Amino acid sequence: MAINKAYNQYIKNSIFTSSPEELTLMLYNGLVKFIMQARHAIDENETEKAHNSIVRAEEIILEFISTLDMKYDISKNLAALYDYMYRRLLEANIKKDAAILEEVLGMAKELRDTWAQAMKIAKRSPAKDTGEPAAK
Repeated sequence: MAINKAYNQYIKNSIFTSSPEELTLMLYNGLVKFIMQARHAIDENETEKAHNSIVRAEEIILEFISTLDMKYDISKNLAALYDYMYRRLLEANIKKDAAILEEVLGMAKELRDTWAQAMKIAKRSPAKDTGEPAAK
């Protein structure tokens, strides 16, 4: 019980002390995790667990959509991709279709990996606003 409480506090601290970029990566990781949980639940015929995991993945996609800054072209492209992923998750939930989850999982992993790579590149690049080098 005490270990669980300490772990939960650690997670809260991680969230509160993370940069926006790190929080986005956490959301991508959560998206991947929930899709994988749903796929496993479908394989095990655990309908309620599959439903709950897919809903959590849908909520993450909705969060991504709601935080897009639509003044950038890439945001419009991401909005279309997120919308597609969301609709596919809805369909996977209705049909309890592992193949659809695999499709969305591939997209989620690619987005996550691209975001992680962009974070690494940004950390290596000099900061343009302050003229000081970015953190290493």
